Amino acid sequence: MRPSRFPALTLALGCVLVWTLVYELDVLTHAAPLHGLALGRPAHLITDAAAGALCAIAAFRHRGAARLAWLLVAAGILAWTAGDSYWTFVLLNDAHIPVPSPADVGYLIFPVLAFAGLIGLLRSQVRGMPGSAWLDAVTAGLAVSAVAAAAIVPTVLHNAEGGSLAVDTNLAYPITDLIMLSVVVAAIAARGWRINSAWALAGVGIVAFWIADSHYLVTVDSYSFPDPFDLGWGLCFWFLAASAALPSTSAVARIQFGRRAAMLPLAFAAVSLGVLIYAGLGDTTPLAVGLAASSLVASGARLWLAFRENAAVLEASRREALTDPLTGLGNRRALIADLEDAFAVATRAHQRALLLFDLDGFKHYNDTYGHGAGDELLCSLAARLGDVVRGRGRAYRMGGDEFCALVGVGATEPDDVARAAAEGLATIGDGFEVTASYGTVVIPTEADDAAAALQLADQRMYARKHGSRSSAGSQSRDVLLRALAARDPELGEHVSTVSGLAVAVADRMGLSAEQATEVRHAADLHDIGKVGIPDAILDKAGPLNDEEWMFMRRHTLIGERIVAAAPALSNVAVLVRASHERWDGRGYPDGLAGDGIPLGARIIAVCDSFDAMTASRPYRDAATPEAAIHELDRCAGSQFDPAVVAAFKAAHAELTASYALREAA
Repeated sequence: MRPSRFPALTLALGCVLVWTLVYELDVLTHAAPLHGLALGRPAHLITDAAAGALCAIAAFRHRGAARLAWLLVAAGILAWTAGDSYWTFVLLNDAHIPVPSPADVGYLIFPVLAFAGLIGLLRSQVRGMPGSAWLDAVTAGLAVSAVAAAAIVPTVLHNAEGGSLAVDTNLAYPITDLIMLSVVVAAIAARGWRINSAWALAGVGIVAFWIADSHYLVTVDSYSFPDPFDLGWGLCFWFLAASAALPSTSAVARIQFGRRAAMLPLAFAAVSLGVLIYAGLGDTTPLAVGLAASSLVASGARLWLAFRENAAVLEASRREALTDPLTGLGNRRALIADLEDAFAVATRAHQRALLLFDLDGFKHYNDTYGHGAGDELLCSLAARLGDVVRGRGRAYRMGGDEFCALVGVGATEPDDVARAAAEGLATIGDGFEVTASYGTVVIPTEADDAAAALQLADQRMYARKHGSRSSAGSQSRDVLLRALAARDPELGEHVSTVSGLAVAVADRMGLSAEQATEVRHAADLHDIGKVGIPDAILDKAGPLNDEEWMFMRRHTLIGERIVAAAPALSNVAVLVRASHERWDGRGYPDGLAGDGIPLGARIIAVCDSFDAMTASRPYRDAATPEAAIHELDRCAGSQFDPAVVAAFKAAHAELTASYALREAA
């Protein structure tokens, strides 16, 4: 409650509380300072009615279902006040007070309306309340009711006079009080057993009300108005009005875990068990036994529901752990588990096939269109793979752009299924082409366990990938080289020489076969961008001026765009772009330096410069190989990578010796 926004309501609640406490002080001591002003027979009725009115006013702080809920509670308080007014002014001085009477009607309307209001408030504040929270509330309510029935009901039955209607009326008071309390317990349970201030006030008020009711029923023969325990009724109404004045707070009910969620329901079940033990050792009512037994049944249902909830959470966690979050296919962990099962049951008569796929061209697509588009493409391809293997087996995503499938081998050959799946994983669009390389392994004839099957499938997949990539790259390179030769035959001869030198240096530096192939292709195509340079600049007899040099330096960018148009040469395009960078960072087009320049580009730069120095130009004579190597040594560490220069010298010496031997032969 914010006093600055609702000062009148806060002040009124404070006045009612003070008046109630002064009344109680007078009852206890008959010496209250306001004895003549605030007390007397109707004083408690005034405070009760004021609390009901303030609860109704506070209800308009809320909206919708919460407002209606508090209005019902307020109506219940006013109904109780009306019944108490009848009892005070009509029945108080009677020698024998009839039960039931019109006063009982007003009294018992309060718990009915309060129960309806609190239920409505709970539903408005807590969304999606699980069954476990309801069972916690039922267990708690029945347990406390069983205690009350064991402790109070025998006395009520002993003191009750009249027929069964009178007895039932008297019993209705403690039972309805405890039903109201169970709603408060339900609200706390729905919030994970975390006490909310508004519900705490309501709970304290209902407990006070129950104590007052129970005291009256137990001492009905000796009861004398006013009694100090009457304070419980007035405090209940004040606490409810104060709770209504607090702002509404909503919560989402969740399945609760942890010590608190387990211990409290067990504690209430222990209380019920205690009542049953007491019933076995002593004399209690069947009602108490029935309530305690019902509480234990509810507790058992709660444990069963908790088991179901925990099993559902465990199953969801297991499913998440075995599912690729992007595509919804099984992940690597799921594949390993299924592979182990396959090896356990597969026989030569009932074989299974492991199909491993890797996407070619996806990195180029991802770099070109962005990761969001890449994720969408992966999801689309995953769905198509799932469609291909549906009814035959299961599809998986291993991570990145690797997919897998585990299928049964029947009349269809594994390679036929793999080819169909590879077609499903392929797509072509404007400026991109994504295909899939694959490897297959038949279980159990070609592998003994999951690790061996995956390793063999991986080897076969990459063998196929390298073969297809080399073929596609070579075809694209050949087309571009023919275009270059047609444009300038001398350039074609130059790149051929550079390519041979670059491959020798790459081998000398220990590059893999795939990397050496990329270096060879890049060396072949490093000048392809010159097809976009005017002949006047290419064929100029003298040195180029600044403007012509600026135009000439664009040829690496032009070359990159031309080469990158072939997806199989995407890595080669990177080397073409960087082929004229310098070790000291003064090259072009990006000013890369040192190890920031791709190694293949550094190799091409040395080989290109050597061939350029040893070739004749219209404006200068060709240098000797020795002079060219001396110049490479001089520029090592500035223009060229020293390690590449050293490897070039060794490779050139080896090539020269080999050539000399062939000439001698």
